Amino acid sequence: MKDRRTFLKEAGLVGLAGFVPMSPLLASDLNADKPMQVENYTPQWPDGSRLVVSVSMQFEAGGQPVNAESPFPQNMQKGFVDLPGESWYQYGYKEGIPRMLDNWDKFGIKVTSHMVGSAVLKNPELAKEIVARGHEAAAHGMDWATQYTMAYETEKKFIKDGAEAIKKVTGFEPVGYNANWLRRGTNTLEILQELGFKYHIDDLSRDEPFLLKIKGKDFAVVPYTIRCNDIVLMEGKNFSADQFARQVIMEFDQLYKESETKRRQMSISFHDRIGGTPQMVAATSEIISYIQKHKGVSFRRKDEIAKMAYEDKNIIRE
Repeated sequence: MKDRRTFLKEAGLVGLAGFVPMSPLLASDLNADKPMQVENYTPQWPDGSRLVVSVSMQFEAGGQPVNAESPFPQNMQKGFVDLPGESWYQYGYKEGIPRMLDNWDKFGIKVTSHMVGSAVLKNPELAKEIVARGHEAAAHGMDWATQYTMAYETEKKFIKDGAEAIKKVTGFEPVGYNANWLRRGTNTLEILQELGFKYHIDDLSRDEPFLLKIKGKDFAVVPYTIRCNDIVLMEGKNFSADQFARQVIMEFDQLYKESETKRRQMSISFHDRIGGTPQMVAATSEIISYIQKHKGVSFRRKDEIAKMAYEDKNIIRE
């Protein structure tokens, strides 16, 4: 049985249109695959990998607003501070990130840490340690403000302030960006490009990186995930740690099969106060141990993936 890309390449759009009525959804699907129809296409990544795994470590705790959402009932009376909720966030920088950092070292992998500017300023030594241990510092806004409602110049300052806080503290200049809950605005990508960023992750539409044209220039998208994401599964759906591990391993198995014939990227996301708990680090160890038993799999920071995207003649362009 032929895979879909081979079928589309051999059939051509005209032949396929004659075979079945073109609904808007199908037309969109075909257009999405069209850029992959290049000669000498290889599913192998430019670095020789069969499958690339990208891990995110969100550094947000300390930058949250007063009485931010937490596992506790959201019923605080006005004028009072949710002190247990505050301690839940404090766990992220006191225990969570340090525990995850040790675990990344244990397995010899490097991750991308999406850092909120105000969280970095509150815990500068931890931010420095993340970078000193070889991980990427990516920007995640100055605080938890709603970004998509901002005017152009306001949003530009918001993004710039967060990135400058990271650079001032760690010496690392962020080239990647992640909006709060992925909710960027209509001006965000133009602003990012104007500020010198190289990629963003606020996109769930593919399982491989691709390039966009922003004002005539290439801009990389390194897709994110809500499927293999602790805040969605552990907090949002109340998964147990073993359920989380099982789902992520199932995702890996399917993507590894697909990587025989097409470029595949797997994303996994951890948040400081969730992914850094003992049970989740144990689950993460199980996941990484399983993945590392497979040939041709590499763990890459997102800035490394973006760099490969820019240099890859076979990259999807939208």
